[in-house]
Amino acid sequence: MGFATQLAFPGALLGSAFVAIFALLVTAGISPPPVASAASPLIAAVQSTPEALPTSEPAPPAGPQTEQAGETEAESAELSVTETLQEVEETSVDVESAPAEEPQESEDKCKVSQRYPEKILQWCNLISKLSKKNGLDPDLIAALIWQESGGNPVAYSKSGAVGLMQVMPRDGIAASFMCINGPCFTNRPSIAELQDPAFNVQYGTGMLANLVAKYGDMREALRYYGPMDVGYYYADKVLGIYENYRK
Repeated sequence: MGFATQLAFPGALLGSAFVAIFALLVTAGISPPPVASAASPLIAAVQSTPEALPTSEPAPPAGPQTEQAGETEAESAELSVTETLQEVEETSVDVESAPAEEPQESEDKCKVSQRYPEKILQWCNLISKLSKKNGLDPDLIAALIWQESGGNPVAYSKSGAVGLMQVMPRDGIAASFMCINGPCFTNRPSIAELQDPAFNVQYGTGMLANLVAKYGDMREALRYYGPMDVGYYYADKVLGIYENYRK
């Protein structure tokens, strides 16, 4: 037996023995021990490695400073919205509290009959506005002015009456008129005030409106508006002009 044969023969015997043992184990139902491989350490390492972390780190938990910053931003946003609403409300409040202006046409448009002389029609808008304010007919006030002053804003009668509607003042000739408790016209405006057309018509229409409210009748009110001791003469004169010139 040569040298090579001597070496191979024991190996063959060992191989045959190993195969015989393996066959015996399989026949007996016993699983052979696992064969270690080079991959086993790698597999074990992978199985024992914890779950991989996500590629991006999660946001740190909200601490006191983070929560405080969030609350500050929310409060700032809420304050901004509140201020904006307040400005709108104030603007609304500015737009909704302002008094509604009546159209100029409703007050200043001439409502006096065009049949009146020009000396009266020059005061047409003033008469229309103040007559409406006191609930009187503009044509009636135009008739009264035509009778009293002929449309002269600085008319001054021999009894001391002044202006378009001939109102008695507290001074001048009128100051000499005495009543039980002293001068009759102490509480009246001055001559200078009554020479202003707007003031005169405002005061005169107010007086007449009060007399109408007191006596409940225009004829009776005109009787007390005009000169004393003439009965209804003055009242009927004004009402006659009114009927003649009215629309």
